[in-house]
Amino acid sequence: MLETRKLSKSYGEVAALRELDLRVNPGEIYCLLGANGAGKTTTINLLLGFIAPTSGSAQVAGIDVVSDPNGARSRLAYIPETVMLYGALSGLENLRYFSELSGQALSDAELRGCLTRAGLAPAAHERPLKGYSKGMRQKVGVAIAIAKRAGALLLDEPTSGLDPKASNEFSELILALARDGAAILMATHDLFRAKETGTRIGIMREGVLRAQYEAAEISHTALEQAYLEHMGD
Repeated sequence: MLETRKLSKSYGEVAALRELDLRVNPGEIYCLLGANGAGKTTTINLLLGFIAPTSGSAQVAGIDVVSDPNGARSRLAYIPETVMLYGALSGLENLRYFSELSGQALSDAELRGCLTRAGLAPAAHERPLKGYSKGMRQKVGVAIAIAKRAGALLLDEPTSGLDPKASNEFSELILALARDGAAILMATHDLFRAKETGTRIGIMREGVLRAQYEAAEISHTALEQAYLEHMGD
């Protein structure tokens, strides 16, 4: 569903990403770990078509992001650290707007079903978004992905700033989406969430994917040790 081949991005003499080979299949959650500037967000922006690669390719469901950016984006949902929504509109109104923007004409009952599935309490559906917590905003972002029927999700530090309860709720949501067949790529600093939520884990530094692990085959302690070793070499 998500694939990069020798994907690279440079800004003058600075290499932000170097020959990244990555594949995320339906039902997988791939967690990218790394410090700021490691290349995680660059990878996501290249898959979204927000920036053009210097070399290599990025594909979504077999669609090349450069040659058909709209076709590729139609298969994607993107949830950044801060979901950009309209504060004066309710959660339901935001969802209606963004689902219609993606070509989905859903009834109010279907939209409410998406919000409820994303974990937003029915009492909050009609409230203005400006009164939502960050965790509630993230749930609207997930509801948009559900309404869009996105086959792949790109998440950039989605649990940053969330309290432990909200972070756990978000993790449960993306696990449910993966079980339903979504391919999920998540950039994060949170080693604990990567281990608990991820199917596979990659460690990036200076634009290079240094190591990959099966989440089920590495302990929390071993993952932390590996991360520190790759950050310090």
